Amino acid sequence: MKSRFNINKYSNLGQRAITSVVGAGVILTALVYSDWTYFLIFALILGASQMEFYKLSGLDGMLPLKSFGTMLGLLIFALTFMVEKERLPHEYLYLIFPLVSLTFFIKLYKKTDKKPFTGVAYTYLGIFYVAVPFSLLNLAVFSVDAVYHYEILVGCILILWASDTGAYFAGTRFGKTKLFERVSPKKSWEGFIGGAFSALIVAFVISNYFLVLEDWKWLVIAGIIIIAGTYGDLIESLFKRSIEIKDSGSVLPGHGGFMDRFDGLLLSAPFITAFLKIC
Repeated sequence: MKSRFNINKYSNLGQRAITSVVGAGVILTALVYSDWTYFLIFALILGASQMEFYKLSGLDGMLPLKSFGTMLGLLIFALTFMVEKERLPHEYLYLIFPLVSLTFFIKLYKKTDKKPFTGVAYTYLGIFYVAVPFSLLNLAVFSVDAVYHYEILVGCILILWASDTGAYFAGTRFGKTKLFERVSPKKSWEGFIGGAFSALIVAFVISNYFLVLEDWKWLVIAGIIIIAGTYGDLIESLFKRSIEIKDSGSVLPGHGGFMDRFDGLLLSAPFITAFLKIC
């Protein structure tokens, strides 16, 4: 009888590599196949990331509205997608405000909640920290001619992955000078430089194939990802240290949770979207 595949028998680096290959294959295939498969895969990632955030907040004694907050996050993502796809008029975005305000009504009836406004605040934080950046990606992928261009998000993700991978290996091999020791003791300036170099190389290569954006825009996006992505990683590390945990989850072997894997994108997305919409 054949034994089942057990990823736990591999080293952390091995688990990381296997998860990266499988995850990258699924995500990139979904992005390239159609705008609807992009919508589905990122809705799943958004929902899992937001639930993860609320779960971690609960470990710190907070009581956000997990299910309702995640539902709101998915709704914001769906509305922005449908508006950008021109299936709904932009006026439908105004629905976000009354629906988000329902959080206060729900908390009003939570009789055992001693600090309801803290719960409301963390519910909104989950929306703003997770759902809004993912929703802004809808604006980014439709930013050229109001048509879905998978190349924009594929390029951003490849640059982000190159930055993360370059930082990991450069930091492991050469890391000595601490980047932000108070928040993340393992991160180093050598790792940051290695990640920046990898990201710029990938951005240069992408600019020769993904012609939907000018060459200089890919390099600017790489710069945004290098800086904002690094801060996104540090901010999530600060959040985890505040509740004394190592990883945001264990669903992705070798990587931790969804927030561990997409923290750089969460902070990069608003800057990338603003850049593409303005320039």
